[in-house]
Amino acid sequence: MNYDIAIIGSGLGGLVCGAMLSRNGYRVAIFEKNKQIGGSLQTYARNKAIIDSGVHYIGGLGEGRTLNRIFRYLGIIDKLKLQRLDMDGFDHIAFAGHEKVYRLAQGYDNFIGQLLKEFPGERSALEAYCHTMKDVCSRFPLYNLRTGSYAEKQEVLNINASGFFRQLTSDERLQQVLAGNNLLYAGVPDKTPFYVHALVVNSYIEDAWKCVDGGSQIGKWLARGIMEKGGVIFRNTAVRQIIGEGNRVDHIVLDNGQQVRATHYISNLHPTQTMDMTESELIRSAYRSRISTLENAIAPFVLNIVLKPGTFPYLNYNYYYHQTDDAWAGTSYREDNWPLTYGLFASASSRHMPYTDSLSVLTYMHYREVGPWQHTFNTTSLEQPRGADYDAFKRRKAERLLDVVEQRFPGLRNCIDTCYTATPLSFRDYLGTADGSMYGVQKDYKDALKTMITHRTKLSNLYLTGQNLNLHGILGVTISAVMTCGEILGLDWLVEEINKK
Repeated sequence: MNYDIAIIGSGLGGLVCGAMLSRNGYRVAIFEKNKQIGGSLQTYARNKAIIDSGVHYIGGLGEGRTLNRIFRYLGIIDKLKLQRLDMDGFDHIAFAGHEKVYRLAQGYDNFIGQLLKEFPGERSALEAYCHTMKDVCSRFPLYNLRTGSYAEKQEVLNINASGFFRQLTSDERLQQVLAGNNLLYAGVPDKTPFYVHALVVNSYIEDAWKCVDGGSQIGKWLARGIMEKGGVIFRNTAVRQIIGEGNRVDHIVLDNGQQVRATHYISNLHPTQTMDMTESELIRSAYRSRISTLENAIAPFVLNIVLKPGTFPYLNYNYYYHQTDDAWAGTSYREDNWPLTYGLFASASSRHMPYTDSLSVLTYMHYREVGPWQHTFNTTSLEQPRGADYDAFKRRKAERLLDVVEQRFPGLRNCIDTCYTATPLSFRDYLGTADGSMYGVQKDYKDALKTMITHRTKLSNLYLTGQNLNLHGILGVTISAVMTCGEILGLDWLVEEINKK
């Protein structure tokens, strides 16, 4: 088997690379270990309800925005079924003990205007926040679909997000509201850099959307484009080894022992996994050790709820709830006070509006909680039940999470048809991160360079892509894929071509 491009993993990064390179004449082969492609784009159906595994909403899809332009270049933007979220509050932020709900609006002027209703004396702080957000985002060239230098962003990499909010205003409630959706990036106080907050949240303030009938449509259209250009996608096909020879990869070895050769190789896996399977004297033990010791962001616990038809109204916004007055507290929960935060997302269905078919409730869970079952493995391709104790653990956690959700959505249990849970083990087995991490490598403002991984490797024809390089999320991963493909196509040329569309 010989190809121009061999891609390991069919997550969004792998699919965008495959689509971008195949449309430019390269013969692409993608190797996916699971039955379903897409990584976090995957959806599954239960009782005729579509449940998203990871894509709850997307920013940057409006006309002329970065993600819109890249998806237009790839020929998929006009095929997506999208619904724009509430202009006056795409995210609602709430705190226990307070009935008030704070709305984060789309458009910077509207964003300021809506929050001024709750914080009338904070105009200067809100304007300073928005100015800094725009300034930070402007310093990341590819985020704005242009080329540039590392020096542009260097001076903003070491800003502490939680510290920034403390300096911005003395109003502690406003500090927490502005950080209230930090579940989007698994925010950790006095660790997460402000640039992560800015790049993620800015994209939603510009424009925020839901995928109608699930985010897997993105993967479907990308895959179709790859195959229409002569590419192939192998499902249920794991890559076991990457074999280097000299300064290049010579071939990869599949689980069945078959060898595959290509001119270029792209890994969509976590960098630690990539290094673990790569045999080459050029990759020194010090580098392998550095990559393997990088801290990953905390893992999630997700409760997916299938609702009885016509019982729960569709919410055209996302709901973030905090059990304390501290929006950053979620990652530092204890067993006796879990969960300290959650995000609730209603699915947008083309069939049953104005009702929703399902809800996803997302909170944090440390990997150590599933330690008793860490040696098990269970996917649809390799079903191996983890046992009665594990099932009981999931039920107990689901009930506790529902108790907290019903504080703000009383009677929800009466609307439930069935529930399904995903633990750190689910994310580990399907997405491949060793500890089920939600967003890959944990960024740290104190040593920003250490947690920014380049797409190049010591092997001249092996590249990395995916959420661990620069930024996670649909927009972040897509931008990383542009950077990866730029190594092969020429970044200046590629950006120019995308901007022509």
